Amino acid sequence: MPKMKTKSAAKKRFQVTGGGHLKRKHAYHGHILTKKSQKRKRNLDHTALVDRADEKVVKKMLLM
Repeated sequence: MPKMKTKSAAKKRFQVTGGGHLKRKHAYHGHILTKKSQKRKRNLDHTALVDRADEKVVKKMLLM
């Protein structure tokens, strides 16, 4: 049986922290930035943690 492959999309979007949680980036920071306020864009810059309800699904995609 061949090895299981991780989902490439998940591999690019999530990063595991030292404590085993998952880091993610905020949405809505890719384009059409002129109409968004500086404060909103600044807050979207920071990383966030994946919600506990979604962690199981993401970890399965990453084969953890």
